[in-house]
Amino acid sequence: MTPGKPALPPLPEHWSPEQALAVFEFLHTLRQALWALYGPQMQQAWRDQLLPGHGLPDFDPDEPF
Repeated sequence: MTPGKPALPPLPEHWSPEQALAVFEFLHTLRQALWALYGPQMQQAWRDQLLPGHGLPDFDPDEPF
């Protein structure tokens, strides 16, 4: 297991392909709904997880490369 990544939950092995597809489609729809409602907040939470304690660097659009 990779540090910082949660272990995958065990999945049922007795589902039919149709049942597995129904769960997959539900999760996809749930993901879209969560993104529509919480997208910017989730992006910020993800940034905070990747770079804890670090804000974004100061950005001056007039500064040359």
